[in-house]
Amino acid sequence: MDLLKNLFKGDKVIWIIFMLLCLVSIIEVFSASSTLTYKSGDYWKPITMHLILMMVGLIVVLIVHNIPCRWFKMFILLLPLSWLLLIGVFVMGALTNGARRWIDLGFFQFQPSELAKMATIITVAFILSKMQEEEGANRKAFKYILWITGITCALIFTENLSTALLLCISVFLMMFVGRIPLKQMGMLVGVCIGVMIIGLATVKYVPAEAWDKVGLHRMVTWQSRLENHFDKSVIPPEKFDIDGDAQVAHANIAIATSHVLGKGPGNSVQRDFLSQAFSDFIYAIIIEELGLVGGGVVAFLYIWLLMRIGKIARNCDKSYYAFLVMGIGFLLVTQAMFNMLVAVGIMPVTGQPLPLISKGGTSTLINCAYIGIILGISRHVNELKKQREMEETERQRQIQDAAVVLLQNAADLATKGKDSTEDLNNKEKNDL
Repeated sequence: MDLLKNLFKGDKVIWIIFMLLCLVSIIEVFSASSTLTYKSGDYWKPITMHLILMMVGLIVVLIVHNIPCRWFKMFILLLPLSWLLLIGVFVMGALTNGARRWIDLGFFQFQPSELAKMATIITVAFILSKMQEEEGANRKAFKYILWITGITCALIFTENLSTALLLCISVFLMMFVGRIPLKQMGMLVGVCIGVMIIGLATVKYVPAEAWDKVGLHRMVTWQSRLENHFDKSVIPPEKFDIDGDAQVAHANIAIATSHVLGKGPGNSVQRDFLSQAFSDFIYAIIIEELGLVGGGVVAFLYIWLLMRIGKIARNCDKSYYAFLVMGIGFLLVTQAMFNMLVAVGIMPVTGQPLPLISKGGTSTLINCAYIGIILGISRHVNELKKQREMEETERQRQIQDAAVVLLQNAADLATKGKDSTEDLNNKEKNDL
């Protein structure tokens, strides 16, 4: 029992949420990997590789959550390294699904954008904490944060627009809780809306041939996704081309045929037609197999995670820890929201995996590192709470000891006074 207590430190609720998400991941990835099984010819290979990665992720959590919280600031050094790796992606990145997002190491594909997201969140938290008590610091913090986030997003967005957008939203929420002046936040929102309108208009109206000529092939993909998503024309069933946008179509079929309790784990039909059933569209498979109840439970786990992170942040003794843990919470929950909204057809396809559930490589390990940081900060908060309780107990004990001493002294004085009175009375009687 003591071994488990020493091994699994930190907030117990965070551990429970993490384990439940991992359990859902193992079950659903095993079920949704039928296309990988068909390609490899090995029934157990996809889930075996996923289990190995989950075990490595657990080791990452155990290692990171035992790191002293003050060392997390050293992770800022990852920011320039991630920038160099993102530049390297353009030179030697592996082309997968029409995008250059990975560096192929032979035995493993590494995605620098995941490292860049972590480094940016850590750096923004550090800037916000350093600028809290200085006069005019919020204005400086705003400028520095814009530069750092802007550089990171500029290196990401051409090949992974959704990741850049996800990072921007997370940083914006961090600035909001970091008390950046509302005037600056409002100006930023206005500029972002303007840029978004111009960007959408550019993507929509510039011909696909023009994007191909300048080498921005991802623009053609975005153009197609936006047109498909916002096209509200009614198509007769007999003329509907299910292969024209197969991912969205089969995800909708999976959700529409799920009902309340679903078809049961392992009984999905649409997993055989969804090319990314184990990753980008795993939430659709979860709803198909576990029903609306299962989908609601998974969504609640992420909400519960954010609520618990908020409680940890309120109890932090240093603003850096609070901003860091909240930034990670915003990033994880916003990414989960992106994935879910895409799966149910509310948002265009973005390619964002469901954190801690989808099959992945770099993203899984980085997400486990996030959980490790959250647990590490919660461990620090728990230790601080115990220390305060011990100090309070010691103070109460000292007060009680002092009270006992005072009462004993008062009793001794009363006894001495009584003896003196009796001696005086005896002396008076003897004189008489």
